[in-house]
Amino acid sequence: MGHYLISLDLSGKLCLVIGGGQVAERKVCSLLECDASVQVVGPELTPGLRDMAESGRILYRQGQYRPADLDNVFLVICATDNKEVNQQVAGDCTDRNLFVNIVDDPKKCNFFVPAVVKRGALSIAVSTGGKSPLLARKIREELETAYGLQYGEFLDLIADIRQDVINNISDPKKKKEILENMVCDEVLCFLKSGRMDLVKERIASAYRSSRT
Repeated sequence: MGHYLISLDLSGKLCLVIGGGQVAERKVCSLLECDASVQVVGPELTPGLRDMAESGRILYRQGQYRPADLDNVFLVICATDNKEVNQQVAGDCTDRNLFVNIVDDPKKCNFFVPAVVKRGALSIAVSTGGKSPLLARKIREELETAYGLQYGEFLDLIADIRQDVINNISDPKKKKEILENMVCDEVLCFLKSGRMDLVKERIASAYRSSRT
């Protein structure tokens, strides 16, 4: 099965998490990081999830899953160890054409959540299509070592400059040259070693050349 890798804007979207254990809590936290509106359904909650519910960070309905829980929902994550519930949720979501992820049951999923490294605006996703989340996690850990926090700072540094070049340089050849100089091998080498002083100097030089 082929998968089309995309990034979803979940800001303000209602996302449903079914289950109240540790796995559900991790899923809820990742959704909240994306500014989603999160509702949790389950008979019990972890202390962390209960704190979120009591503080109003999430909506919570105590009880077992029912099809009406899917009303107005954009995306569903089912994190229970009940096969019958998982089967029903998968079928109900399919009938409604909803995004659904049944944890640890890839055949019932129509999307997978990759392991992600985030460095500011930089996101690096690793997916095994549900075949081995553990391998994806280990690769993510390697990437976390390879790509430090300075990559987020670098993107913030070049974003405005890049837009200025795009808006004000009419010559396509010169525009391409300037943009390539901002991410040339020399700059990336400085960046990888954490020499942001040299990165900024090289970027400033590339930017000055656009003004002449």
